[in-house]
Amino acid sequence: MADSNALDPEDRKIVTLARSARARNGVPEGAAVRDETGRTYVAGTVALDSLQLSALRTAVAMAVASGAKSLEAAAVVSEAESLTEEDRAAVRDLGGPGTPVLLAAPDGSVRLTATAG
Repeated sequence: MADSNALDPEDRKIVTLARSARARNGVPEGAAVRDETGRTYVAGTVALDSLQLSALRTAVAMAVASGAKSLEAAAVVSEAESLTEEDRAAVRDLGGPGTPVLLAAPDGSVRLTATAG
């Protein structure tokens, strides 16, 4: 488990944004990603009959659709204990295998810091 207080302020920001998206939208997950220019993209889980996307994959898609060329970091707030391979792959596709991905509990405490690779 990572110490949330030891997080870089920019990483703490994306955890806070992800947590807010989850709470605001009443969805199972919230996510935020930061691109190479420092812009952030925030999303919640998409659960439509015709489209199912995790919050992290939705945030990555929003970054791509907005012209991001790379990712610096990603964060997910969820009850889950681990990251899915599909979520890690989405971050890896845009950010590369070394892109950090933070997994936080609903209270914002970071459970895991992994890489997309």
